[in-house]
Amino acid sequence: MAITGAAGLLATWEAGLAEAPAGRALLLHRTARPDLDARALPALPVGERETDLFALRRALFGERMQVRLDCAACGEDMEFDLDAGEFARSVSGRGESVVRVAQDGWEAEFRLPGIADLAAAARAADPRAALLARCLVAAAHEGTAATADDLPEPVRRRIAEAAEAADPAADMTLDVACPECGDATRAELDIASYLWTELDSWARDLLLDVHLLATAYGWSEPEILALSPLRRRYYLELCADV
Repeated sequence: MAITGAAGLLATWEAGLAEAPAGRALLLHRTARPDLDARALPALPVGERETDLFALRRALFGERMQVRLDCAACGEDMEFDLDAGEFARSVSGRGESVVRVAQDGWEAEFRLPGIADLAAAARAADPRAALLARCLVAAAHEGTAATADDLPEPVRRRIAEAAEAADPAADMTLDVACPECGDATRAELDIASYLWTELDSWARDLLLDVHLLATAYGWSEPEILALSPLRRRYYLELCADV
C-alpha cells in the first residue's frame, strides 16, 4: 500500500467534511487503494473494503486501537485496547468473489455483495430479496435456468451461509466481557467511522501545528507539511522555549 503524504491526507479530510459517512468511507477506501479505479471500489466485496481500511488504519496510526462501549447488560462504560493486527488476522480471508452452492437439485452462483449492492438493497421494500436478485449470477434447478424469485428458502439460506463464510471480514464484530457483571456484549466495529474520527483529530492537530510554525517562522503550508513529523515537533518545541 502506498501511503499518501500529509498534504494528500489533508485533502482527503477536507473533501470528507462535506460528505455523509458513506462518502467519507469511499474517500478513505480510495486512499487505501490508489491502485484501483475509484469507480470500481463500491463493487468490491464488503470484506475486502474492510480489510483495506484496516490496513490503512494500521499504516497511519499503528497497531493499538482504543475502543469504548457500554455493557448491554448493566450499562457499565467499558474501555479497552484492541490489537489491530491480531484482530485483522482473525477475520482475514480473501478468496473467490463468487460462491457456488448445490442443494436438492439446485445450483446457484452468487457474487459477494459490495457496498453499492448493500446501499441499493437497503432502499428496497425487501432488502434481503433485492440483494439476492442483484448478486445472483446464475441459478438452475435440475438443469433448467431459474431466477432469484424461484429459489426456495433452504437454498437462499445456504447461499447466505456460503457468502458469510467466504467473506468473514464483512462482519467485524467484537464480543467483550464486562468486568463488572461478566456478561458479554456483542458490538460491530465500524472501521470506516473509527478511522475517520482518527483522521479528523489528526488533521485538526496538524493544522494547528501549521498555524504555529507559520506564525513563528513565516513558512508556507506546503513547506511545513514537507517536514517530517519529528522535525515539525522539534521546531514546535523550539517555539515553546522562546
